[in-house]
Amino acid sequence: MSHSLRGQSLLSLADVNSETLFKLLKTAMNLKGRLAGGEHESLTKILPGRVIVLVFQKPSLRTRASFEIAIRRLGGSSIYLAPGDVGLDTRERTEDVAKVLGRYADAIVARVFGHDIVERLAQHAGIPVINALSDMYHPCQALADLLTITETFGSPTGVKLTYVGDGNNVAHSLLLASALAGMQITVACPRGYKPNPRVLEIAGRLAIAGASFSVVHDPREGVRDADVIYTDVWASMGEEHEAAERRVAFAGYQVNRELLEAARNGHERVVSGRRLPIVLHCLPAHYGEEITEDVVAEHPEIFEQAENRLHAQMALLAQILRR
Repeated sequence: MSHSLRGQSLLSLADVNSETLFKLLKTAMNLKGRLAGGEHESLTKILPGRVIVLVFQKPSLRTRASFEIAIRRLGGSSIYLAPGDVGLDTRERTEDVAKVLGRYADAIVARVFGHDIVERLAQHAGIPVINALSDMYHPCQALADLLTITETFGSPTGVKLTYVGDGNNVAHSLLLASALAGMQITVACPRGYKPNPRVLEIAGRLAIAGASFSVVHDPREGVRDADVIYTDVWASMGEEHEAAERRVAFAGYQVNRELLEAARNGHERVVSGRRLPIVLHCLPAHYGEEITEDVVAEHPEIFEQAENRLHAQMALLAQILRR
């Protein structure tokens, strides 16, 4: 856990403390404002000459586009290595890939299956490695989520978030983010799909004042009085063979109008002109499964959340790589 990210890797949010997290959010809001204000040329002076390699085992829309555009906005350049270009641990050992790329580039952004891959890249590359998604964690998504929550509530501290669905990498990163930001998080999931107990232990160690964690199996109970309801797909990449089984297990865990009314608990609450709870989804959405199309249509913050991947990652890159 570090007070500064300069020259450091980010494999999960356990790699930072609350002070660093809030500094990242402040930087992201500043960079977002500067970009909206047309300060394109001045932004390119933040990372001039920096070269970042994107190593992806999984296809992507938001992760690839947001990172490549973030790098260019800050004056750096990127090289994208697609799943078939490298063959981590099939064509070539991850350790050897890390040692080679470490001699070429200033940083590696990795989107992989096993979390051990980003750990081994970081151990052997000699340059910062950013986890753009692994089966265990999705820290860059959680940073964008906190940025979106901050824009709505002024601060994430004290906000009550309920995550409905699989206790997966997104849920794990939200648990760590909530601990560091002083949020109250409830994970509502079917039995057998709870978050990894080790992640709950780590969150407990990271927790600042106001943070709390709970896991429930009744989604209506879980969302009651929530400020934010968050969901993700029922079957992530690599779990397609479980899709039919998961549709049965998660049948009662859909974010729809009925669940939102249960969250309101008969009370009308509005913050920043928005009726609570706001709804977040890391996308892509499988309409008719974890969320209904009408809920997405009525909650534009989902696409602000997607936009905030760009701004959060600009802040992260600036903090790690700025000279």
